[in-house]
Amino acid sequence: MGLVAPRHVGSSRTRARTPAFLTQTVCLDDTTVKFEIWDTAGQERYHSLAPMYYRGAQAAIVVYDITNEESFARAKNWVKELQRQASPNIVIALSGNKADLANKRAVDFQEAQSYADDNSLLFMETSAKTSMNVNEIFMAIAKKLPKNEPQNPGANSARGRGVDLTEPTQPTRSQCCSN
Repeated sequence: MGLVAPRHVGSSRTRARTPAFLTQTVCLDDTTVKFEIWDTAGQERYHSLAPMYYRGAQAAIVVYDITNEESFARAKNWVKELQRQASPNIVIALSGNKADLANKRAVDFQEAQSYADDNSLLFMETSAKTSMNVNEIFMAIAKKLPKNEPQNPGANSARGRGVDLTEPTQPTRSQCCSN
């Protein structure tokens, strides 16, 4: 899953890279929502690792390039996988990136909007280069997150899980050895 992230705003990315962890904080009314983001840039070599990134996630942004029809097809596959494997309550946003290159468009806006509507996805076209709709997509997701659940995905993410290696405070006896 790729996503539009603040570290890419205003820059052009073409080289291969490893998944990155980022955070984005959004203030919504009287609530602060902290997004903990795994950016895999949609690279197929990380496809088998994807469940590790979205397990326990409350939201996902699936990004495609509006100038590349194949990237839209791959985005649809990611959406299917999220719908099949992720939490049933996950908020999924579809982002048509490179909106600043609309004159080179290969994916029709209405086609993407219809796909998003048919699959109950948030949808926006964005531009990481000009930052068009980057903050807005995070705000839209924050508004859709359940109000009654803790909005700290780190508690459920791979980064937030751990094993308690401390000794128990009360010694315990095994039933088989208590005689």
